[in-house]
Order: sequence, then structure tokens, then C-alpha cells
Amino acid sequence: MTDEGRRIAELLRTGVHQQVFPGAVWAVGDAGGIQSSGAVGLLDPGRPGEPMRVDTPFDLASLTKILAVWSVVGTLVEAGKLDTRAPLGSFWSEVAGHPLGSVTAHHLLTHTAGLPLRANLRNLYGADRQDVRDGVLHEALHRPPGEAVEYTDRAALVLGYLTEHLSGRALRQLAAERVWFPLGMTRTRFGPLPADTAALCAPTEYDDATGAHLRGTVHDFSARLLGGVCGISGVFSVADDLARFLRHLLAPGADTFGPSWVKNSLRVRTAQLTPPRGLFWHPAPGTAPADDIWTHYGFTGTGMWISPKQGRWALLLTNKLFYNRDRGPITAVRNGFRTAAFARP
Repeated sequence: MTDEGRRIAELLRTGVHQQVFPGAVWAVGDAGGIQSSGAVGLLDPGRPGEPMRVDTPFDLASLTKILAVWSVVGTLVEAGKLDTRAPLGSFWSEVAGHPLGSVTAHHLLTHTAGLPLRANLRNLYGADRQDVRDGVLHEALHRPPGEAVEYTDRAALVLGYLTEHLSGRALRQLAAERVWFPLGMTRTRFGPLPADTAALCAPTEYDDATGAHLRGTVHDFSARLLGGVCGISGVFSVADDLARFLRHLLAPGADTFGPSWVKNSLRVRTAQLTPPRGLFWHPAPGTAPADDIWTHYGFTGTGMWISPKQGRWALLLTNKLFYNRDRGPITAVRNGFRTAAFARP
């Protein structure tokens, strides 16, 4: 193992010892592939004989926004089927005449659309999926578009609906056909996972309804309400597939989305507004945009980083929700991991 790998493994073993997470999988690489990787800890503390493995499937949570929504939007932009600066109401009849009609895809991708912030979809719109869709697409804005940067899951949910409108295909199919299959990501899919695969999955939060930790079923309650498939969350994957995805971003080709989409996304697109954002990606906490280290996190404990300047990427997969929702400890681990993964020689 490299010195870098030893530092990362020791950091993550400390996280296991301090019960930040039961176990973790990590990898660091470049456009050529994985340079170092490993797994530490246990899959499930209740089954001490079962170690975490480098091929363990994880609930990626909000990394779905990158793996599915951002990626599929990129293919539509590259194909000339979506102008990100056009008001949605100018080509999408479902939102024309509603507040969302004045919003653009660029607003959604930069979290400047002025959408309502976090909310329980079931409490607002009920359990019927069409009622949820109507409620989300017809809801009043929280503030005028372009006024402020405010992260909200609704941006990804709306973009997921938009990709389906433009293509006539379900998001599940779009992501598989346009991104995952071309890149050879054979173990990436929306849940719920089949029983045999779910048994191998890293468990997340304890579910009172089933009396067990969620395993192979998406943690996010909104995604579960929508059958496990939406722009917010729902994708499961393994480290090797994510490595294929990240290495592709450093050398994108015509088989998925081209280099212009990646280049335009991994730079500040919010002008003077703060915090700075790219297109769904954002500068890694503790870094400046000029450092060119971009990231996206998932609530379950997942994270991806990429730096075109260094020609380097990194990924960290943990099931921190197995213990609690405290963000402080996982934040410290993520920052330490990013420092180790992108340390300059």
C-alpha cells in the first residue's frame, strides 16, 4: 500500500473506532483508473464476522443527483435537446403559467431557482405520485430566481421530471442507457435491490416500520414515497463503478456527454452569489474555487471529489447513518480524507 493509502486507511480506521461509521470503502485515482483503494471496518456491527468489502453496494443518497440527474441532463444538453438558459415554461406545458415556468435549468443546477426548501412531500401532497408531481411542479417559489444560492432537493426532483418530459423515458432507463451502460457501470442501479444483492448492501438507518436497518431500500423518505426512483436519491452502486464514472470525467468522450459539459459544470456558475456553485458540483469545503477540487456528498455518508487541475479523483463510501445523524464527525473525516487524497507531492 502507498503512503497515501496508509494515511487514508488509518484515518478511516479511527472513524470506525470512534463509531462515526461501522465501515468504509475508498478509492483514489486518475484518468487511468484506481491508484489506491481499500476497505475498513464491518458491514454490520451486529454481524462481527462480516467485514466491509471493496465491492460492497452502498445507498449513494444525494450522489444520485450526480450519477443520474446531472449526467442525463448533460447528455440532453450535448445533444441540443435542452437550452439551460431557456425558461421552463417556454417549452414545458406542464409548468407554463405556474411560478416554475420562469425558472431555467441553469437556476436548478446552481440551486438559485428560489424553490421551497426542504419539506416532507407526503405531508404536503399526500402519497399519490401524480399529486406529488403536480404539487412540486406547481408550487409557489420561495424567492425570485437568481436571487440567492439555497440548496434544496427539489431542484434535482424537478430536473428528473424534466429529463423524462424531454425524452419520454423514465429516469431509471435514461441513466442506465445514456450513462451507466456506456461506461460499463454494471452494478449501478436504482433500488429497491433484489433480495440477494440487498443482503450484501451496507445497512443504513434503523427503520421502525420493519424493525431492522434499511438494506437495499433507499433511506431517503421522499425517494421511498416515489418508489425508490427520483432525482433526489435512490441509486445504489459500488466503488469500482464509481471509479469508472469519475475517471471518465477527466477524459470525457462522445459515448456519453462531451468535455464541454464537464468543463462548464466544474467552475463557478453563480457569479458573486455565495456560497459558490458549479452545476450541481461545488468547491470542496476548506478549499477555494481556484484550488479546483469539486465535490458532492450524500446524506448516508458518501462523497466524491474531482480535480481537473490535478487530474485526480477520490471517493469515500460509508454507512454513517447506521449510528446516528450527527454530521460533525463525518465532516471531519471527509475533510481529512480530501486532504490526504489531494495532497500535493
